[in-house]
Amino acid sequence: MTPKDHQAKVRSRVSHRKSRLGCGNCKKRRVKCDEIKPSCTNCLQHSITCDFSLSSSASPSEASAPQQRFQFRESKYQSLTSPKEDEPNQRSIGVQCDPAPSPTATSSIESGGISLSDLHLFHHYTTSTYRTLADEATDTNRVNQVHIPQWGMTFPPIMHLVLALSALHLAFLDPDKQEEYTRQADEHFTFGVRSVTTVLALDTLASENCQQIYMSAVLICFAYFAHGPRQGEFLVFNQNGRSEWLVLLHGVRAITAQKHSEIFTGVLEPTARRPTSSDPAPGHEDEIARHKMRLREIRTLVDKEVSLDKAAYVKALDDLIESFEHACEHRRLGGYVTELMPFTMGWTFRLPEIMIQKLEEKEPVALVILGHWAILMRYMRGVWFMRGWDEHIIRGIRACLPLAYHGWLEWPEEVILFDRE
Repeated sequence: MTPKDHQAKVRSRVSHRKSRLGCGNCKKRRVKCDEIKPSCTNCLQHSITCDFSLSSSASPSEASAPQQRFQFRESKYQSLTSPKEDEPNQRSIGVQCDPAPSPTATSSIESGGISLSDLHLFHHYTTSTYRTLADEATDTNRVNQVHIPQWGMTFPPIMHLVLALSALHLAFLDPDKQEEYTRQADEHFTFGVRSVTTVLALDTLASENCQQIYMSAVLICFAYFAHGPRQGEFLVFNQNGRSEWLVLLHGVRAITAQKHSEIFTGVLEPTARRPTSSDPAPGHEDEIARHKMRLREIRTLVDKEVSLDKAAYVKALDDLIESFEHACEHRRLGGYVTELMPFTMGWTFRLPEIMIQKLEEKEPVALVILGHWAILMRYMRGVWFMRGWDEHIIRGIRACLPLAYHGWLEWPEEVILFDRE
C-alpha cells in the first residue's frame, strides 16, 4: 500500500465521539452504549437493569440482594390489566409500565420492577407461608393461597405485607439468617403500613377496595405478632404509654364497622368450620368447666370491688366465657390452631371502650380478667407467629398488678407457665 493509499484510507474512517459515560453493563460487554436514560437500549433489549436507573427508588430488600436484579418487559396484555392512570394507589407489580419511575414511587414494586430478593420472598409465601395461616382443607375459597397474592399484584400494601410476613417466616425457619430476613421484613412492613395509611387518607373506604384494605389490616396484625413480643408492650395495655396494638385494633374496628356486609362477602364470606378429626382429642372433656369455674370466681371479685361501669366488666367476662366455649370445643375436635384466632383476638375487638380504658389505666380487676384471656393465647402457641406472647403477657400483667391481686393469677399462670403440653 502506497503512502497515498494509506492517507486515503485514514481519511475514509468515520470519526466519532469517544465517551466514557456508558453504563456498566455495556462496558463489561465491550459494546457501544447509546447512553439513553433511564435505561440504555442494550439493557432494555436484554431485560437487565441499567446503571442509569439505579438512582431511582430501590426495593426495600434490594440492599441485601446482588447488584443485578430482574425486571420484566411490558406485556402486550398490559393495557387489559393495568389500572387506570387516575388510580395511583392501584399499581401493578412485575411489569415495566413506564420507562421512568414515578416521582412518588417508594420501591421497585410500586415503580414497576421487582428484586430477586422480593421474588424469593413471594415464592416462599406462595409455597410455604400461606399454609401456616389456615387449614387448606377448610379454606375452600383459598383466600391465603390465591386471592391475597392476586390482590397484591394491584394493591401494593398487600404485596408489601405478604413479603414482610414471608420474610418473618423465613427468619423463624432459618435462625442463621434471622437478622437479614428481619431487616427485609421491617422495611416491607413499614412500606405496607404507610401505603395503607395513604390509601385511607386519600380515599374513603370504598366498596371496590374495602376487602383489600381489611386483609391488609389482617396481615398487619399477623406481621405484628410475628415480630415477637416487645418490651413493655402487652397488646391491650403498655407499661409506659399508648399500646401499639390498640392502634391496630381501632383500625380494624373502623374498617369493619363501615363496610361489614361488603367485606365479608364473596371469597371472604365466612364458612362453617369443620373439625379436622372425627375423634375428640383426649384431656379436654372438663376443660371448659374448669375455666368457667375460675371466671365465675372473678365475677365475685367484680361484684365486690367494682361499682362504676360494672356492666362493662360483666359483658367482658360473659364474652370471655363464650370465647372459651368455642375455643375448647374447637380444640376438643382437633381443629386447626389458626382457626382459634376469631375466638382469641375477637374478644379484644369486642371489648367495650370503657374496658379498654380501664386496661390502659392498669386497673387491677381489668388486668385479672385479661390474665385469664391470656390462656386463649396459650392455645395458639402452636402457630409460629404467636409463640412467646402468652408468657410475655401474663408476666407483664403480674408486674403491673398490685401484690394483693397476685393470687387471682394463679390459674392462668398454672396453665401458661407450668402446663408444657
